[in-house]
Order: sequence, then C-alpha cells, then structure tokens
Amino acid sequence: MAPEPQRSQDPQEPQNSQEPQRPGGGPQERGEPARRAGIGKGPGTLLVTLYGIFTVGAASRSIVQLTTRFDEAPLAYVLSAVAALVYAFITLSLVRGGERARRAAFGCCCVELLGVLAVGTWTLVEPSAFPDATVWSDYGMGYLFIPVVLPVTGLIWLRRSRTGEPGRTS
Repeated sequence: MAPEPQRSQDPQEPQNSQEPQRPGGGPQERGEPARRAGIGKGPGTLLVTLYGIFTVGAASRSIVQLTTRFDEAPLAYVLSAVAALVYAFITLSLVRGGERARRAAFGCCCVELLGVLAVGTWTLVEPSAFPDATVWSDYGMGYLFIPVVLPVTGLIWLRRSRTGEPGRTS
C-alpha cells in the first residue's frame, strides 16, 4: 500500500479540492458564511455604476481644471481630484467584494459624506473661497444632489451587506 501524500501545514493553502472556496478563489475562512451576496451585486450594481460614472466625471473634470486653470481656483480643483480618488476607491472596493473591501468602502463612504457636508457647508458660508464649483459644492447641487445621496445610500447598502456576523447570510 502506498503512503498517503504529506498535507501542507500552511493554513493559507487549501488542503483538498472539497474545501469551500471564496468567490475570489481562495479558501474560505473559518466563520465565513458558505454563500454570500457580493457587495457589488444586486442593488450594489447600481452603486458600482453610479460611483464609476462619478469617478470618470470627477477625474476628467479635475484633470482638465488642474492642468489648464489651476491658478483660477486651486482649492476647488484639488477637492474635485480628491473626490475622484474617493469615488474610484469605493468603486474598486465594491467591485472587489469581500468583507475587507466592504469595510474599506464603508470607511470611504463615511469620508465622502463628511467631505460633501464640509465642502457643501463651506461653499455656502464662504463662497469667495470657491471661485469655481467642485463636485461637492452646495452639497452637490450641480449634480442633482447625487453627491450627498450617494454616500448615504452606499452606507445603507454596505451595512445591510455585512458578512462577518454570525447568522447572517448576505
């Protein structure tokens, strides 16, 4: 009789093909539900789409403004670039999925909401500081207030899509 092959002692390496796998392809961690909805799936698809659109819009706008008119309103243009980076990170986190990405997206949605509220208030209190508008000016009024609604919606979706709690399957 042939001896059994040695099993790897590396906890990151799957021991056999019957071991549950994560959607990303790695072995499932202990305590992680066997099935879970992705944070970018279902209603999350709309969030991914909106964040993707806002990433492209804010990034392209800020690149043009920063390279052609930086001296006109540097604060506004830099804040638009920051907004684009926040939107891009949230988009990538939603697409990636998983508990760590969900937590990262949740934190960025909090930062985004704080940014919208701070910049929105600042533009109303001291309009002279912003000779040109940002994505977050006047709470996103130039964008149909989507910049203030989007992080709230994202926070609600990310809170409902938690996977790390016992007894939750989505």
